[in-house]
Amino acid sequence: LYGFDRAVNITLGLPIIRTSPDHGTAFELAPQFKANPHSMIEAIKTAVKMASTS
Repeated sequence: LYGFDRAVNITLGLPIIRTSPDHGTAFELAPQFKANPHSMIEAIKTAVKMASTS
């Protein structure tokens, strides 16, 4: 899948802005310092962009 490490979920129809990483929580990878933060960073950037244009 191309761009999987930067994919973002956006939930529409809510009274708040809700974004999340596309890959899930990666709880099993975090203690090993193998988790890739890029999708979470993109989710935060997307939420900021949505907030600034609404």
